[in-house]
Amino acid sequence: MHMLFITATRLGDAVISTGILAELLRRHPGVRVTIACGPVPAELFSHVPGLERILVMEKHQYDLHWLKLWKECVRQRWDITVDLRGSATSLFLRSGRRLILRGGRRPGPRIEHLAALLGQTPPPLPTLWCSQAERAQAQALIHPGQTVIALGPTANWNGKIWPIERHIELWQSISQAHPQARPAIFYGPSTQEAELAHPLLDALPAALDMGGRFTLTQTAALLAQCALYIGNDSGLMHMAAAAGAPTLGLFGPSRASEYAPAGPQAHWVAAPGPEGEAPIANLSVETVARAALALLHEKAP
Repeated sequence: MHMLFITATRLGDAVISTGILAELLRRHPGVRVTIACGPVPAELFSHVPGLERILVMEKHQYDLHWLKLWKECVRQRWDITVDLRGSATSLFLRSGRRLILRGGRRPGPRIEHLAALLGQTPPPLPTLWCSQAERAQAQALIHPGQTVIALGPTANWNGKIWPIERHIELWQSISQAHPQARPAIFYGPSTQEAELAHPLLDALPAALDMGGRFTLTQTAALLAQCALYIGNDSGLMHMAAAAGAPTLGLFGPSRASEYAPAGPQAHWVAAPGPEGEAPIANLSVETVARAALALLHEKAP
C-alpha cells in the first residue's frame, strides 16, 4: 500500500500536519509513505515509519515545481493521496482515495481544518518522530532531572518577535522563583536567526546554545527534554508543543485562534488588543511570567 502526503513549505504548518499523518499511519499499518514538502521542513519527516522517499519541492517560476512533482509521482499508483496544498497535481495522478484540502486560509484552528479531512474530532495532535540515537544525544545534553527552560526568541517576521529585553526580564523573574533552572536558547540555522538570538545568549551567559547546529529531529528530541518552552509564534513553538514539552506561545499580530500551539501541554498568551492587530510589544513581562510560573508549578512533583 502506497501513500503520497503533500504538505507545507513552512515549518509550523508542516508540524501541524503531522497529526493527520500519524493518524493515517495508525489506520493503515505497513503503508509505504512518500512525503512531498518544502526544503525547510523536509528533515522533520526523516524518521516517519514506512518512509520511502522525501520529495523536496523547491519553488520554481510559473509554478513549475508542481509539474516536477507530477513527473516524480506519475509512474506510481497511489492507494491514498493526501494534498494539503490544494493543488491540481493530485487530480492527475492514479490514486484510490484522495484527501484534498481546498480553499486556502480560513478562520478557525488550522489543526481542525486538517482533521476534518479524516472526519476526526477532536483533531489528532501533531507527532514528531526521532531516532533512539537522537533521544540519547538529547539526554546527554539535557540530563533528566535538570530544570532546563527553553526560550525561543526568533520568528519568521519582526511583528511576531517579543523584544529581547523582555526575554531577559522574564528570565530574571523565573530564576528568582526557580534558581536551579537553566535557560536554553533555541533558534534556526539562518544567519538572521542567529543574529536575533545572540543578544539573549550574551545576556544569559549560563544559557545552553541550542541553535543552528542540530537537525530538526535532533531539535525535537532536545525540546522533549525541556521543563518548559517559552517562545514566539514560530515553527519552533509548534515543534516544542508536538514534542510534548510544556509550551507557552507568545502571540501579537498573528492569530492564536488559527495557529495556537497544539500538544499535550500547550498554552498561549496574547498581547492585548484586536486579534491580528495587537503589537506584540504590548505583551507584558508580568503576563508571560505569571503563565510560565503556573506551568512550572503544574509540572513540579
